[in-house]
Amino acid sequence: MQIIGLLAGKGELPYKILQHCLQHNKPIVLVAFEGQTDSDLINLQEKHSQNFVWANFGAVGKILRFLKENKVTHLVMAGAMERPSWSGLKLDWKGAQWFAKMGLAKTGASASGDDWLLKKIIHMLKNEGFEVISAGDILDDLLAPEGIMGLHQPQETDWQDIKQGKEITRLLGIGDIGQAVVIQQGLVLGVEAIEGTEALLVRCGSLRRKGRGGVLVKMAKPHQSRAVDLPTIGVSTVHQAHKAGLCGIAIEAGSTQILDKQAVIEAADAAGLYLVGIRHS
Repeated sequence: MQIIGLLAGKGELPYKILQHCLQHNKPIVLVAFEGQTDSDLINLQEKHSQNFVWANFGAVGKILRFLKENKVTHLVMAGAMERPSWSGLKLDWKGAQWFAKMGLAKTGASASGDDWLLKKIIHMLKNEGFEVISAGDILDDLLAPEGIMGLHQPQETDWQDIKQGKEITRLLGIGDIGQAVVIQQGLVLGVEAIEGTEALLVRCGSLRRKGRGGVLVKMAKPHQSRAVDLPTIGVSTVHQAHKAGLCGIAIEAGSTQILDKQAVIEAADAAGLYLVGIRHS
């Protein structure tokens, strides 16, 4: 029998996974991270008498014992997580062994990109006997389709910005930097780094030029695992893009997660924004 272990960060996605499993009687246990996971998620898990454990990122031994004691077979990582400093990891003995096996020195751990580090972690989890799956393996209709979604369509100048945005996000991804860029009339207003998409949109709103608004382009990193850290948008993304004065959002089809797709489409329609699924090629 498949038993899911949810490694939960912040945001809507962990809730949707947990709610889906509870509604469909799929066994699930929860690993909550101190300072990261929303306490309301724990309340939902407790309400249904499901197992959970609180841990910090460095408590690898504690986390693995919990997962194995509960006979977990599949792991899914979901939700936003702030990457801790080296001093904040508080590695236990198992965690120290993992970092040694991954070839991480103190400087290497802080200097490595998220994509590189996540691939290493997935490899170690697989070595422990777990299958790492994506949120899309659990939730139907999570990934963006290709083409126009909703009532509004990009103009020719928008397609030019989208094309430019695709190339820039590709370069950002190769550098393991970020997954999003805002383009307006051929001008790069901002690229996403550690601050995230919301902060990017706030920053770009103050930089917007006169005339037709720009576009938010979000793409997965070219070589990243499709199991974790995929670009994600929700209704709040649409509201933030509208507030920033943009006229549309372009996301990678098949690799971008849309939280509550119908609500996102309706929000884009109401805001007058186009929403389009695009491909790298």
